[in-house]
Amino acid sequence: MPMTITEKILARHAGRDEVRPGELISARVDAVLANDITAPLAIREFFKIGVSDVFDADRVILVPDHFVPNKDIKSAEQAKMVRDFAREQHLTNYFEVGRMGIEHCLLPEQGLVVPGDVVIGADSHTCTYGALGAFATGVGSTDLAAAMATGEIWFKVPESLKFVYEGELPRWVGGKDLILYTIGDIGVEGALYKAMEFTGPVIENLSMDGRFTMCNMAIEAGAKNGIIPPDDRTAFYVRGRAKRPFTFYHSDPEATYARVYHYDVSKLEPQVAFPHSPANTRGVSEAGDIPVDQVVIGSCTNGRLEDLRVAAQILEGRQVHRNVRMIVIPGTQKIYREAMAEGLIATFIEAGAAVSTPTCGPCLGGHMGILAAGERAIATTNRNFVGRMGHPESEVYLSGPAVAAASAITGRITHPDEVI
Repeated sequence: MPMTITEKILARHAGRDEVRPGELISARVDAVLANDITAPLAIREFFKIGVSDVFDADRVILVPDHFVPNKDIKSAEQAKMVRDFAREQHLTNYFEVGRMGIEHCLLPEQGLVVPGDVVIGADSHTCTYGALGAFATGVGSTDLAAAMATGEIWFKVPESLKFVYEGELPRWVGGKDLILYTIGDIGVEGALYKAMEFTGPVIENLSMDGRFTMCNMAIEAGAKNGIIPPDDRTAFYVRGRAKRPFTFYHSDPEATYARVYHYDVSKLEPQVAFPHSPANTRGVSEAGDIPVDQVVIGSCTNGRLEDLRVAAQILEGRQVHRNVRMIVIPGTQKIYREAMAEGLIATFIEAGAAVSTPTCGPCLGGHMGILAAGERAIATTNRNFVGRMGHPESEVYLSGPAVAAASAITGRITHPDEVI
C-alpha cells in the first residue's frame, strides 16, 4: 500500500509493514524530551508507575529552558527536581544553564534527533524536528512518564495534508512568512490531528533554519506533526553531528492525502499575525500605523543564526527607537558564540538592544520581557494568544526577524524596505 512519509516512519516504529490513517498503534520512541515546566510532573508520574529506571539513559533528554536562569524560588525548585532526577538516572543528555539552549534549537544542533526518528516531547513545539524528516510531536507529561519507563507510546495514525510551495521567495520573506501565511489560509484548526507535509521547489531551496521554523509552527494549525522530506540539504546538516544512524523516508507518489494545497509565493510579502491568533495574518504593508513598545527576536521559532543575521543586517549602523525595548535571545550557547564571532551581538548592543542568554523567557510570558497592561510587542515567537507575553490587556504581533528588526528602528510595525 502506498504511504506518506509520516505513515512509513510510524509503521517502521510499530514493527509493521504498513499503517493506515485512523489506526491505533504502539510505537517505540527514539527520544523522549521534557523541560523544567513539564518534566517535574512527568517525574512524579514516573515513580507512580513503580519502575526505578528509565528505559534508556541515552534517550531521555531533559533541558531546563523555560524559566532559566531561574526567575524565582518556585522555578528554582522545579529546575532542581529535574537536575536531581537526571543525576539519579545517570542521564547522558541533561543540559545545565551555561551549556544548554532552547530545547528545539538544541536537540537538532547536538545531533540528538535524526531523520526517520519518532520523537515525543512534553512541549507542543516538539514538531520542530519534522524539518529533519522525523516524526515528532508533543505529548502530555503523563504520557511522557510512561514513555520514559517503557520506551513506547501509542498513537492514532494521522491523515496527511500536503502543502506545495512554488515560485521564488521575494526579499525578506522566509520560513516564518510561509507558515504564517499558511496558517492564515487554513486556520488554527485547519490541520487538526493531521500531518502537515511541506514540499515543492520553495521548500527544497529553503535553509534548514527556515525549515525548522515552518515545522515548529505546525502545531499552531492544530497539526499532529509537521514534516519535510529529507534531501541533500538535510544530509549536509546531519552529517558530522548525528549521534545515531539515520534513515531517509519519502512519501510514495501514489500516497493518499486528505487534501493538497498549492501556493505560488512569488508575490508574497512579509507576514504579520495580529492579536490574538497566529491565523490572524496579513501582509506587512496592510498593518497600518501600529506603534510597538517591545521587540523580541528569539525563541524556538526564530532564535537561530540565520534569524540573527537577518536582524543584524537591518540594525547595522542604526538605532533602536527611543520608545522601544528590544530583546535578542540566541537559541543556544553555540548560536550565541557564532553570533559573537560574526559581530552580530556587537551590532545588537550598539543599536541599543539587550542580549540574553538562551531562554524561552518572554515567549510564554515567563520572564525577561513581560508586557504590562496596554503594551504592545512584535515578536518572532510562535503564539500571540491573550496574555501570552504578560498582561491580558497587552498585545503580541508575530513576524519574522526582518519585520521585527525594522519595527524596532521605527517604533511601529514596518516593512524592512522602509529602513534599508
